[in-house]
Parts: sequence; C-alpha cells; structure tokens
Amino acid sequence: MDDPFELFREWFDAAGAAGVELPEAMTLATATPDGQPSGRTVLLKGVDERGFVFFTNYESRKGRELEQNPHAALVFVWHVEPRRQVIVRGRVERVPQAESEAYFRTRPLGSRLATWASRQSEVIPDRETLERAYSDAEERFGDDPPLPPWWGGYVLAPEAFEFWENRPNRLHERLQYTRAEPGSWTLERLAP
Repeated sequence: MDDPFELFREWFDAAGAAGVELPEAMTLATATPDGQPSGRTVLLKGVDERGFVFFTNYESRKGRELEQNPHAALVFVWHVEPRRQVIVRGRVERVPQAESEAYFRTRPLGSRLATWASRQSEVIPDRETLERAYSDAEERFGDDPPLPPWWGGYVLAPEAFEFWENRPNRLHERLQYTRAEPGSWTLERLAP
C-alpha cells in the first residue's frame, strides 16, 4: 500500500472490529528541550489530511513540552490477533481555536466542567481541593461552560510511520514509511 494513512485506517478499523476496547488510545511521547522523555496515554479524536488530532490542557506537562519541543511520537498497540503496533513520528502544532471550540462542545458536561476544575499537572494539596474546584465550576457555569483558554487541540503531522505486525518465530512484519515530499512516501521493510 502506497499511503500510510490508508493502512493506518485499515488497521484501526480492524482493531475496533476485533473488539479492542479503546482502539483510539495512544501513547503520546514528548521530550523536554534537553531530551528528557515522557509519555502518557491520550485519545485520538481524528485523523485527516493534516495528521492525528488530540485534545488536552496546553499548560500540562505535555503541553509545556510540546511548546518547547514540538516533535513527538504516537504509539498505538492493539493486543488482538494478529497483534499490531503503529508508531507515528512528526511535528505537532495547535489546531485552530474554532476546531477546539467545536470539539469542546461535544464533550459530556462533566468533562467540560472538569476541564475548568483541574489545572492538569499542577500540584494540589488534597482531593477535596479538586472536588471544590469542580463544584465552583458547576456553580459558575451551570450547564454551559465555555472553552478555557488553556485547553484545546493539537495535530501531529506525520514525518514517519512504522507498522509492526506479529508473525511466527519472531519474524515480525515491519514497514516504515518516511515522508519524501508532500503527498509522497518512501516505503522500506525493516528487519524485526
């Protein structure tokens, strides 16, 4: 297959059809400017011609790291036969605010209020502080909380994909797509 986006969509759909509970769960790997890595699981909210879209707090650790070093990797692991993994590496940038607004409005009310209550990654003294902040947000906004200025979406524009598929005797299938120029990819087979 010449287009890694097509292959990704095929594998993603197959994972969902095979019963993977959250095929959209992906590890987002970032690094500080001096190379200290960190990773966490986030949810894929869309794939289009720009790349892979996810949403989070811009002031969280991942948000700060992406501001300082906009290169990141995504890792999808699907533990159903034939057991597959996809790694996507690229540059990350914020999506337009209107896109963040539109997505924010689709979230459950509790999630929108929690976005106001939790200044993600900040140290808090206790659980009650978080619950009080949630109650305050509920009182302040009712059932219509606006998009906080510190929250929104990112898109990772792929520079490379690696597709791994389990095979007998550890002779796994590994295909690497590297962006050659806009709209075209170089495909190479990697030893397992």
